[in-house]
Amino acid sequence: MAGQAQEAVKAVAQRVTDSRGFELVDVEVKRQREGMTVRLFVDKEGGIGLDDLQTVSEEVSAILDAEDPIASTYTLEVSSPGLDRPLFTEADYRRFTGKLAKLSSYELVDGRRHWVGRLAGVEDGVVAIVLEKEGGTTAKVPFAKLSAGRLEVEFGKTR
Repeated sequence: MAGQAQEAVKAVAQRVTDSRGFELVDVEVKRQREGMTVRLFVDKEGGIGLDDLQTVSEEVSAILDAEDPIASTYTLEVSSPGLDRPLFTEADYRRFTGKLAKLSSYELVDGRRHWVGRLAGVEDGVVAIVLEKEGGTTAKVPFAKLSAGRLEVEFGKTR
């Protein structure tokens, strides 16, 4: 049932975010003791603000109340994915080329399962990451073998 609810919520959230020019990054629907918790992670180019998040929350909530795809009571949470946002699609890896990221794979690739470096793009289903702390070598990880990818928070250097 949670799977059906998640798909219904995702469809509603996708309609709302698309109509506003926002990106629906992720949807979580989890059963809790007091009902369901629905979490939406929304972003936009240049970052999303509180007013945008509130608008998405109000619109999605109104539609969910009308369509009623969740059989129990639920709590709706809408937030940004944060500075350390997860990377899900090849398009995410392309969009954040040049950014610092941490990648993990399901199985060993060239003798390892974890990488930290600067994303260098995606070509033919392979993510390239420059390992700055390892002499600037470039690791190539098949997208299909990635279990997780997340941007790393970078702080500006002061002089």
